[in-house]
Amino acid sequence: MVKTQGRHGEVAVELHTGAPERFREDARLFALALDGTRREVTVEESWPHKTWLVLKFAGIDSMSDAETLLRTELQVPVAERAALDAGWNYISDLTGCKVFDGDREIGAIADVQFGAGEAPLLMVTADQGKTYEIPYAEAYLVKLDLAAKQVYMRLPEGILEINSPLSGAEKRKQNKGGE
Repeated sequence: MVKTQGRHGEVAVELHTGAPERFREDARLFALALDGTRREVTVEESWPHKTWLVLKFAGIDSMSDAETLLRTELQVPVAERAALDAGWNYISDLTGCKVFDGDREIGAIADVQFGAGEAPLLMVTADQGKTYEIPYAEAYLVKLDLAAKQVYMRLPEGILEINSPLSGAEKRKQNKGGE
């Protein structure tokens, strides 16, 4: 949920679904916070507004109440999920999967980010706390095994270095003005 909308507890939601009709009156959802806690919410009303969907939840009746839901991810209960077309996956199914480039393990998917390009970005956390942004593009995907929580990819050479953290030597060189 991206922002409060109105004075009566409404929130604006950025949709990452092809089925916005699931946010109907009386729909039971879960709001997943950044710290991993979940809170059940029930939709009272919903309507489109600009590029968002505005939702009013039961028991969320003020702007202050709505602020407690900001930056949470809405999740549909697993038993109520819609079947997805081939090639589509739920973010919650991808989170925690180990990513491999060939036989080399890169790390685990911590999050999926949208909006940076055509393909969503897998935010992959490796050992030593490094985070890699890897496009989840069909051209790179070799095999997806959700039961084993594994994603096998064939990545272009150098893609992991594009957004990788600087080494100590690179930081020192950058601080000296590239000398």
